[in-house]
Amino acid sequence: QIMKQVPVRFDPKTLHIPAYSVEKLSSMKDVDWNNFVKRVCSLLESSEKNTGAARSKLNLLYYLCTLVVHKEIANRLISSQLFPILIQQLRAAANWDVRANIARVIGLLALHTSELEENVPVSEAITVLTELIRENFRNSKLKQCFLPALGELLFLIASKEEKGEHPRECWAVPSAAYTVLMRCLREG
Repeated sequence: QIMKQVPVRFDPKTLHIPAYSVEKLSSMKDVDWNNFVKRVCSLLESSEKNTGAARSKLNLLYYLCTLVVHKEIANRLISSQLFPILIQQLRAAANWDVRANIARVIGLLALHTSELEENVPVSEAITVLTELIRENFRNSKLKQCFLPALGELLFLIASKEEKGEHPRECWAVPSAAYTVLMRCLREG
């Protein structure tokens, strides 16, 4: 059974950063871009535990979902310090909606990225997603949130390796990822 994704809508009024358009972000100078990414990262890393904080993070993640569907933005964000923070928050977030939407951002990033540098920690993202799927194997709703992101990352690596862009050691895929993926396919 395929879970339909809810359309992404963010509220620019409650976003704690300026809701720049894709055009504005694309034309930003490096200094302004880096400041923007730093602000996004600090908001994601915020450790407040109240409901408002979770809602604020979700709103930010919805905004990121609207940005990363653009190739140029996806290429810049996956190579920035945002990607490791997304992975860290995927592991650490207490709120499952936040985790599901972080996985969604990671999956969209992987889908829309055309340039991938060697230092992007794709293997770490695959490991975290694999662990989350394994820990929540009986929860099909959560599994359906994490599997698309895992699949997109695997496809991204495979397509880059097929083009011979980087050596195989660069993005090693843990065997557990294949095991979990096959188990998910076998069990529907």
